[in-house]
Amino acid sequence: MKNNLHLFFDYICPYCLKAHNYLKELLPEHPDLNIEWHPCESHPRPERFGPHSDLCIQGYFYALDRGMDVLDYHDRMYQATFKDHVNIENIDALSEYVSDLVDAVSFKQSLQQGTFLEKLAESNKLAFEHSKVWVVPAYRMGTLKLDAAENIGITKEQIRDFLNKFN
Repeated sequence: MKNNLHLFFDYICPYCLKAHNYLKELLPEHPDLNIEWHPCESHPRPERFGPHSDLCIQGYFYALDRGMDVLDYHDRMYQATFKDHVNIENIDALSEYVSDLVDAVSFKQSLQQGTFLEKLAESNKLAFEHSKVWVVPAYRMGTLKLDAAENIGITKEQIRDFLNKFN
């Protein structure tokens, strides 16, 4: 039986990046785990706190819609933000950065037209209004919750313990 893990995260969150890498290490131990990814903006517009991740998140929904491996997309967005320091608020820069993963022209048009703006709004609403996420990363499985501590994050051991409750 597949267990559904709902994972809330933001591509600009360094704690989400750490937790993402921990989760990738732990996934082989949990072959029955089905992850439902919920990217959400920890600081949505018009709030001004660091770069906005709205284009990255819309790009996620584009990649998902095209059947792309979402782990590859997640890795690329974290790399853009934390390693390569791509201007993720610039549609041209972001489209060029993922051109080896997706059709860059179609990706760019999707961002320009706001094709997945509604999905972004739905994901934010799911996180903050329905799932009571206050800090990312946040994990939900059934009635259980694992939330990051603000400015601390989540440890690999916490994620492992959370996932092991469902084996």
